[in-house]
Amino acid sequence: MPSLTPKKILIVEDEADIAHLVKLYLEKDGFRPTIAKTGVEGLKLVKADRPDMVILDLMLPEMDGLEICKKIRTSLDTALLPIMMLTAKAEESDTIIGLELGADDYVTKPFSPKVLVARVKALFRRLERTDDPKQTSYAYGPLLLDLSRHEVLLDGAEIPLTAKEFGLLEQLLRHPGRVLTRDVLLNTVWGYDYYGTTRTVDVHIRRLKLKILLLEDAIISVKSLGYKLKDLNASD
Repeated sequence: MPSLTPKKILIVEDEADIAHLVKLYLEKDGFRPTIAKTGVEGLKLVKADRPDMVILDLMLPEMDGLEICKKIRTSLDTALLPIMMLTAKAEESDTIIGLELGADDYVTKPFSPKVLVARVKALFRRLERTDDPKQTSYAYGPLLLDLSRHEVLLDGAEIPLTAKEFGLLEQLLRHPGRVLTRDVLLNTVWGYDYYGTTRTVDVHIRRLKLKILLLEDAIISVKSLGYKLKDLNASD
């Protein structure tokens, strides 16, 4: 069921006309938008204001959108914060890098404000589907993870996993298409009192891929950050 509390959206955009137009249309749809004019200001507001989503321009003064995206994803407090990128057509290669760093979606300038708002709402819907805390099972093609039985089935046959492998797979299935940093995975699966290195995550991901060949291409390594699971519903 959708939340009755208006969602806070931070718009990080240095072009005043675009920022205020986006803000106006978001307000019309019941969101609570705020504006940051520089990358540094945007990052400060992410930490101070705890928005529900960031609409992030790529080209910004002081700190560009790619750097902000990376910093958001590498902080435990904001690692899963939804990010919508605003890009120009000439920045196609940067758009790809942004998606690899963990942006959830992007809109190319010039854009229709109505289309942007529709994409924002669609992204919230998609994330709400995958973040249901009451969900007890997750399917990924022929793969099924059952939390209540603590078992993983592939085409109906059980795949024996260690507790940590099971925990890693659960996190990836809970957040398809989203970059999960090694630190986030360590803290979620191993716990805050774990003092090992992030290489531990790499070793367990390798074991997971060896046990479930379906995941060999499905789990994508994101350079210098962590891992993400290809989203089978990304075309929504």
